[in-house]
Amino acid sequence: MLVLVAPGQGAQTPGFLTPWLELPGAADRIAGWSDAIGLDLAHYGTKADADEIRDTAVAQPLLVAAGLLSAAALDASPGVVAGHSVGEITAAALAGVIDDEAALRFVRTRGLGMAEAAAVTETGMAALLGGEPDVTVPHLEKLGLTPANVNGGGQIVAAGTAAQIAALVEDKPEGVRRVVPLKVAGAFHTSHMAPAVDKLREAATALTVTDPKITYVSNADGKTVATGDEVISRLVGQVANPVRWDLCMETFAELGVTALIEAAPGGTLVGLAKRALPGVRTLALKTPDDLDAARALISEHAGA
Repeated sequence: MLVLVAPGQGAQTPGFLTPWLELPGAADRIAGWSDAIGLDLAHYGTKADADEIRDTAVAQPLLVAAGLLSAAALDASPGVVAGHSVGEITAAALAGVIDDEAALRFVRTRGLGMAEAAAVTETGMAALLGGEPDVTVPHLEKLGLTPANVNGGGQIVAAGTAAQIAALVEDKPEGVRRVVPLKVAGAFHTSHMAPAVDKLREAATALTVTDPKITYVSNADGKTVATGDEVISRLVGQVANPVRWDLCMETFAELGVTALIEAAPGGTLVGLAKRALPGVRTLALKTPDDLDAARALISEHAGA
């Protein structure tokens, strides 16, 4: 059983899209999506610096575009799909809930809405490495922070105001080895993002939605979702609620997943899976050079 997963914001690095645009037809697809959403994805994915692609309104469409492009190049038939944060929109398109252009339009609205919400107050996110959830979560709440991403594998991401993040750096929970600020521009998956929910709810009314053609796992609670309407409803509310990637990985195990491939720009979710899903084969699509190894993995695991 193969699961194809899509990463969330923070996975982007300058120039990461460059090698993918060399694939046949890729530049034309990116150009079409760019025209559809009014954002030059090729420029931001090849020439922009780290600060430019840190912008939420840029990073989110760029990540969805890269995920869809790499998945199309892979031409896989996974048994399960899931995405971390904005990667859920990539997963929804891979599951056939919405088409690719609709996914890009939807994520453009998401990115703009979240960027606007983030501009109200200076906020951010930081990853806590190590520690136990039953100790870490109460400590975060004491500091006024939200455990916005519970990622499993010993990682929780806290979100809140800049002052709260600074206090966390100085006052780590017991057992936490490091606090690492993330390359994001706001306290995503918290109440700070509530204004973006209304914008997404309105945008969702214009979508043509069908039920998932393959098993779709939601990071709201790690549950499988059988209807397209429910997938979209969760995508709307998800921006202001925590990501439970730990529960997604538990579901992968329950479903009998034996291999996990992470769409571009891969790496983050594979790292979590290596710690939380022992025995599951993993591979990250970082460049097209990884496609042959991914196809070989698919030939071994996709038929189950």
